[in-house]
Amino acid sequence: MSEKTLTRLDLSEAVFREVGLSRNDSAQLVESVLTHMSDALVDGEQVKISSFGTFSVRDKAARVGRNPKTGEEVPISPRRVLTFRPSHLMKDRVADGNRK
Repeated sequence: MSEKTLTRLDLSEAVFREVGLSRNDSAQLVESVLTHMSDALVDGEQVKISSFGTFSVRDKAARVGRNPKTGEEVPISPRRVLTFRPSHLMKDRVADGNRK
């Protein structure tokens, strides 16, 4: 498995090559899309991208955790967490990639 990471720059370069916008316009487009997605998630909305997956925010309740080394109980405060659920098409694509 490779250690390559897809970055904002990679996305804007792909938009530049495939759509034909200028590099600046491509970077602004990518930033705009990511900002809209982030804002929606902060507002508690789901972000669903067809054939890719769904991003959503879950509220987790406070609970008591345990330090595995000492066994000491530690309170864990309530928090919001970001979750991603891939679409069936994405799951299939990833699984097919494992067979190569």
